[in-house]
Amino acid sequence: MNVIEEARRVIMVESLALSAMAERIDSSFEQAIELILSSKGRVILSGMGKSGLVGQKIASTMASTGTPAFFLHPAEGIHGDLGMIMSGDVVIAISNSGETEEMLRILPSIKRLGAHLVAMSGNPASNLAKLSDVFLDVSVQEEACPLGLAPTASTTATLAMGDALSVALLQKRGFKAEDFAIFHPGGALGKKLILRIEDLMHSAEAVPMVEEDTLMKDALFVITEKGLGVTGVCDSVGALKGVITDGDLRRSLEKGFDILNQKAAAIMKHGPLRIKRTELAAAALKIMEQRAITSLFVFNDDLDPSPCGIIHLHDILKAGIA
Repeated sequence: MNVIEEARRVIMVESLALSAMAERIDSSFEQAIELILSSKGRVILSGMGKSGLVGQKIASTMASTGTPAFFLHPAEGIHGDLGMIMSGDVVIAISNSGETEEMLRILPSIKRLGAHLVAMSGNPASNLAKLSDVFLDVSVQEEACPLGLAPTASTTATLAMGDALSVALLQKRGFKAEDFAIFHPGGALGKKLILRIEDLMHSAEAVPMVEEDTLMKDALFVITEKGLGVTGVCDSVGALKGVITDGDLRRSLEKGFDILNQKAAAIMKHGPLRIKRTELAAAALKIMEQRAITSLFVFNDDLDPSPCGIIHLHDILKAGIA
């Protein structure tokens, strides 16, 4: 057996299964979305075996994108966990055959509890499909397993249907990146969506700043003292006019220029980039990468002439944003 060719065959079988399912999407999908959106309760995923594992992933995706959801194991449901279901909930029952014993046994109780039922199955003629309020067809022509036994293409199709539901619900709810961050505060992704410049910036006395008539030998002291490799240059009322970096100094000295007795206004770069304190720190990182710079002066708003802080590349990287 050529393992590369076999891998390609498996992926092709599953790809074709997804394409065929996409063509079958109809009003039943819309009904499922409207049922969930109009519900006053939660979405509860349930399934046995591989279907259960897929259900857990779908529940997790929904929960992190604005649709309250959790997973209920049907076998545990038979023995008391059905108490998790309340009137108004929507149960999404997953079974490729639609005849899974444990699933069918809890359906009468789901109905008595006043929950709605959405079935995801590969068998439109199954008891699960017939008892459901909405049926979503996740059937596949063949499994990728050469024996036709192990759930492969069918679980992929079911997972894709769950993703389709989750994304459609996300869009219907007007869910934004900031909302996602509330449910996902940990890790680099959460930090990228939560941390703002004002959370990381240096402010007050930590901001390197000299006036336009400051001699460069004194400006050099400020750059060294503040430890950010830069100083801003302001006018007599504190409005930022320019910026001087240690790189500017080094390049001038390499060219043999006598700059130490020059005034800061003669050496500074005019029109320094600026950013508002309420912007995401990730936005500052993007600007730094695009402009090949290591710091940005921070302002309270677009009209404020005087900076309220400064943020350095190291601050952003140290916070775990990359």
